[in-house]
Amino acid sequence: MSKVCEISGKKAMVGNNVSFSINKTKRRFEVNLSKKRFYIPEEDKWITLKVSAKTLKTINKKGISAVLKEAGKTGLVK
Repeated sequence: MSKVCEISGKKAMVGNNVSFSINKTKRRFEVNLSKKRFYIPEEDKWITLKVSAKTLKTINKKGISAVLKEAGKTGLVK
């Protein structure tokens, strides 16, 4: 399973750990993902999605139907 948000498409970034002596070593900035079930009343069914914390806040604000519709327009969700 990849660590990618299924709605927003967010994925891990690459950067550096910087020590006090300014030595740099590569590191990854992982996405804050959680697996969550959502109920879609129009289709009368449950779906399970891996979403980032920011996307989860957006879903709480706008509703799952509106967010899925927007993601469908951008081509992230089929």
